[in-house]
Amino acid sequence: MTATAYDLPMNPAYTTAPSPVVAVLGRTGRVAGLAAHLPAGWRLRAAAGLADVRPGEIVLIAGATEPDVVAARKRLPRQTSVVALVDADAPAETVADVLTAGADVCVRGGTPAILAGHLVACRRRQLTDRWSVLNHNLAAL
Repeated sequence: MTATAYDLPMNPAYTTAPSPVVAVLGRTGRVAGLAAHLPAGWRLRAAAGLADVRPGEIVLIAGATEPDVVAARKRLPRQTSVVALVDADAPAETVADVLTAGADVCVRGGTPAILAGHLVACRRRQLTDRWSVLNHNLAAL
């Protein structure tokens, strides 16, 4: 017997997505003006540290370094999106280091509109991953 969507209980994690939250670590002054470029319903909040990051949040490390990203990847769940914001004049090695350390994306300079676009793309990937898990689980039934 094949399961259908009508056979499954509603799982809030896969129905309506809550409003996205971006937890900002590091130099919060670097993201001034970002909220105005995010879609309606999005929220920015300054996180006190990695222990303050909540499940489902996108983590934005302002002034990111390789050790910052390594620490985030060790502490946070694998599905957490980590965005590294580096200086506009950061050398290519810095960009490569944070990406190799596990950042999902690295943004140089961080003009608010460009940074917002990268955050929206991370959210889309999160939602796509959730649907992939749901489809995989449905296929297993």
